[in-house]
Amino acid sequence: MAKVELKQPVVEEISSKIKDAQSAVLVDARGLTVAQDTELRRALRKENVTYKVYKNTMMKRAFDGTDFAQLDELLNGPSALAVSVEDPAAPARVLCKFAKTAKALEVKGGVVEGKFYDQNAIQEIAEIPSRDELLSKLLGSIQSPITNFARVVKADCREEGGVRKCRRACSRSTCSRGGSCRSTCNSRSTCNSRSIRVIHYENRIRAGRAENW
Repeated sequence: MAKVELKQPVVEEISSKIKDAQSAVLVDARGLTVAQDTELRRALRKENVTYKVYKNTMMKRAFDGTDFAQLDELLNGPSALAVSVEDPAAPARVLCKFAKTAKALEVKGGVVEGKFYDQNAIQEIAEIPSRDELLSKLLGSIQSPITNFARVVKADCREEGGVRKCRRACSRSTCSRGGSCRSTCNSRSTCNSRSIRVIHYENRIRAGRAENW
């Protein structure tokens, strides 16, 4: 069998990986121990990043005619290719973080969303938070004012007779969604609409369905 025929499946494999890729980063992983290499591959898989060592000639042929042809100048020496089709910053983030403790790992550069980034620029790309981290920060910023509001209203409720009394009052009255109490509380304190509303609001927060009333 001709060498070209043997190489073609490898070229096709690389081509299929970069076809819909958001980013690809090249690294030199010489010097990593078996344990380090295993740990790196595990971290990349966790972020849905494919990672494999290929011959430079195979990658160059697969990159031809694509945005990833910009990586040709980095195809010197042993190279491993990390590719992501979901999170453009994932390969850079995982590889650069790992390289901080594994000095043998050299990040050469990469292509992110069609643009070439050298080694230093890839370090900056690595600082971009993941989608989950961004969502977590967004939810935290949304929940913070809601939680503060609930604490303030709850404190007001305590001043007007306590949450327990308000709950007992609510159990003996019919409240509309707006929080208006249609019957009078039998406790010594007055169960006004705001006191009842905090009970509803508190329950909605616990259920994870707090709304802006």
